[in-house]
Amino acid sequence: MADESYDYDDDEDLPDPSLKNILEQETLQWIFVGGKGGVGKTTTSCCLGTQLAKHRKKTVMYFNILKILGNVGLICVGGGGWGMIDETNKVLIVSTDPAHNLSDAFCQKIGREPTPIQGFTNLFAMEIDATEDLDKMQRSMEDATGAGSDDDGNSGIQSLLSELTNSIPGIDEAMSFSELMKQVQNSDYDVVVFDTAPTGHTLRLLSFPTILEKAFGKLMDLKDRFGGLIGQASALFGGGSPDQVQDALLGRLEETRAIINKVNTAFQDPALTTFVCVCIPEFLSIYETERLVQELSKFGIDSHNIVVNQVLFPEKDAEELGEWFDSNKDSMQKEAREICGKMMARKRMQDKYIGQCFDLYGDDFHVVLMPLLDHEVRGVEKLKDFSELLINPIDLEE
Repeated sequence: MADESYDYDDDEDLPDPSLKNILEQETLQWIFVGGKGGVGKTTTSCCLGTQLAKHRKKTVMYFNILKILGNVGLICVGGGGWGMIDETNKVLIVSTDPAHNLSDAFCQKIGREPTPIQGFTNLFAMEIDATEDLDKMQRSMEDATGAGSDDDGNSGIQSLLSELTNSIPGIDEAMSFSELMKQVQNSDYDVVVFDTAPTGHTLRLLSFPTILEKAFGKLMDLKDRFGGLIGQASALFGGGSPDQVQDALLGRLEETRAIINKVNTAFQDPALTTFVCVCIPEFLSIYETERLVQELSKFGIDSHNIVVNQVLFPEKDAEELGEWFDSNKDSMQKEAREICGKMMARKRMQDKYIGQCFDLYGDDFHVVLMPLLDHEVRGVEKLKDFSELLINPIDLEE
């Protein structure tokens, strides 16, 4: 167990307490930001996205040809020459949390399609909806099989999908996630930052390959046991020809599984993927962070950064502040003394859990302490300002 307060002056040999390592690792394509609910995941995701948009640039060499003539080959006449130009690579922030907050953080409307963030030329954001994605996939399957809806609006495809989603929890989110990944992979984003749901939902997202394997195995087992009965039964409800319905469902599931497995391979490559854990200096949050780190290790996903938000005066030591308070409290008015006393109690508690965090992760993780501000971090300018502390943290030895 750590001491009641944490001595920040003993951190000289610890990893750099910033997220510079993420900016410097230009091979990264997928960055997850996750943790317990209410610890500042969205703010951290948005701040990290703004920094990536600022730093992700590449220099391209080009040859400037002012005029080209000639019927055979290329003949350069007139001026020309080699030059260099900086191209900014595009960054996408994706919210997978059903309770989306990206619109509130950036103070602009963000929808289900990549939306340009005001004030940037290369930063985009989107909020996904598993239910709408599943409905869209269902409509495309109905179009492919010629299946229409009956008078009750219930087609064979709907019946089969409903049965599948009810029998295998999480399959709807897995198939929705595969649609998202297919869209992202077909785009030209250099890096994607996932603003994830609270820990339990995030761990389920990372288990999607296993869920899809179960779903595919269940369907193949039914196919082997009952042959074409699945398709024939759905055809009775207006689902098109039996073979079309069965092939459409199995084909879409196989396509989904292939995408998820491909993505899962990338997620387990530390050169391409990393997970940033976010917490606050309280028992439940630190405990859940430890659980998250252990689960990520089981999934084979790299994690070596922890952001601790809402830290009271990270550059101050609770013991030093306590000495100041003890020497001045008698001269304070009653209300001021009570307010400062509560603040000191909170500071001592935070320092204890920050000490535990460094004891657990300090040797191997970049632990970033982010201060509690006297205002909300909303809007592009405030996010830009706050994001600088992820890269250039407060000097704890001042």
